[in-house]
Amino acid sequence: MISLRYRTIALSALVLGTALLAGCERPPVTSVQNGPRGTAMVQVYNPRTVAAQVPQNIPPEASPQVPAEGPKAGEVYQNVKVLKNLSVGEFTRLMVSITNWVAPEQGCTYCHAGANFADDTLYTKVVARKMIEMTQHINGDWKTHVANTGVTCYTCHRGNNVPQQVWFAPLPQAQATRLLGDKAGQNTPATTVGLSSLPYDPFTPYLLKDKEIRVNGTTALPTGNRQSTKQAEFTYGLMMHMSKSLGVNCTYCHNAQAFGEWASSPPQRSTAWHGIRMVRDINTDYLEPLTTVFPAGRLGPTGDVAKVNCTTCHQGAYKPLYGAQMVSAYPELQSKLSAAMLVPSVPPATATAEQAVIYFSVGASNLSGETVKTMEILLANLKANAKTKAIISGYHSASGSLEQNQELAKQRAFAVRDALKTAGIAESRIVLEKPVQTEANLAGEDPKARRVEVNVK
Repeated sequence: MISLRYRTIALSALVLGTALLAGCERPPVTSVQNGPRGTAMVQVYNPRTVAAQVPQNIPPEASPQVPAEGPKAGEVYQNVKVLKNLSVGEFTRLMVSITNWVAPEQGCTYCHAGANFADDTLYTKVVARKMIEMTQHINGDWKTHVANTGVTCYTCHRGNNVPQQVWFAPLPQAQATRLLGDKAGQNTPATTVGLSSLPYDPFTPYLLKDKEIRVNGTTALPTGNRQSTKQAEFTYGLMMHMSKSLGVNCTYCHNAQAFGEWASSPPQRSTAWHGIRMVRDINTDYLEPLTTVFPAGRLGPTGDVAKVNCTTCHQGAYKPLYGAQMVSAYPELQSKLSAAMLVPSVPPATATAEQAVIYFSVGASNLSGETVKTMEILLANLKANAKTKAIISGYHSASGSLEQNQELAKQRAFAVRDALKTAGIAESRIVLEKPVQTEANLAGEDPKARRVEVNVK
């Protein structure tokens, strides 16, 4: 009864809050219901705000397609490392398009030395190569977030050399006098959190590191729920950023009657879950490694490289460019066109009540919905036997950098851990156990080497 009462109060407060916020807008306003009636799951839009965003979300026309036949770019041009399997025509078309998306004023010389296009002197060329690989990675390995819509360089750059929406780690801020104490990373109204006094850097813990986001508990503090109020405040800061980035409110991803329940949440919540991990993957595997490549003038106040968040792609739209499928016209950016394509396809995950084995693509650490569904029999066993624990171990292949492979094995184990926690398995029952030898005893390119094993004990 008490639970129902407080749920009713919370729902009433949300309805009232939505009505009050809508009342602050000059009429007319538009509302879109995205949940059952009576649940306050409604999005309120100001048509004037939406109209102002339309021009910046109109994608450029795609260049005419060219034949794939003919000599390969790697055979004709020197020092082509990423797109060498494209025909000369395809390669030229993509290079012209990228120039228009990223450096329409400077042209080719923004990345290339005019006297010798094969020269790698300019840091922008080194970065551009990595960004092309990153775009292929997103489109090929993160369909759980971008689906078939995908992204291109234009999604983030929009004609600018540097995407306008990036972030750096902020300088620590202290009170003017010691008597007032430490600000503890908050109490400084910042645009990152809607000018509130919430923790003003929600990006470092969640979009760079893998800090736990879920703070909802089924019981009141401090019984059962060990998350702190400050953790909740950090989470709210991240949620405010996501809400503003997409131009939506909380109920776009959450059921207003049960914010913590996945079963009754809209499908957008799962998409957002994968999106958070995709952004984290981009920042740690593609952008941070470029820190030493950028000149000092391109680094942040603490010496870190520019990183991405939800606004980088969305820029106020619920879908980047309102869902325009630009990448469909540029198949070169949909997946890696390299030797990696010769690697055998990833085997499907297997699971029994006692063990699950999950396989991963080259360089990937994300889980698909189908993989999680395969683990249902193991999850049922864990839920039925409260004294059991899930022992998670990550393995990697023998090919490539050992350091990077070990990090990948760890991130894959973290992804499986997060999936178990999301399914309702308490963190105290999940054990991350590093194998004595994380390198799988298999051939370097065998996809079964890149795996995570879960054993119920």
